[in-house]
Amino acid sequence: MQDVFLFSYGTLRQAEVQLALFGREVAGTPDAMLGWRQRMIEITDPEVIAKSGTRWHPMVEPSDCAEDAVEGTLFRITPQDLANADAYEVDYVRREVRLRSGVTAYVYGDPET
Repeated sequence: MQDVFLFSYGTLRQAEVQLALFGREVAGTPDAMLGWRQRMIEITDPEVIAKSGTRWHPMVEPSDCAEDAVEGTLFRITPQDLANADAYEVDYVRREVRLRSGVTAYVYGDPET
């Protein structure tokens, strides 16, 4: 199985969330999504809240301002890890984005955009 790239700007960077989803902590490198902005949303899924420790999670959406950027972490994970993250990110949609580093990675964002 080939590893995949996943960019996180939110709770997937938390050790307790990684342990719950992947069974281990995952090391990553700083990166950013250019031309995107971030806002907070309220999560209602009790399992997600239990894993993250909060009902308020960040959400990303495309920005009209090219100077906007969302800072975060680029992870290299397994396809099974990605499936586990999909099950966790119930209020988000997964899509591919090109990061400042030039890497194309999956990210979870606003399903309306």
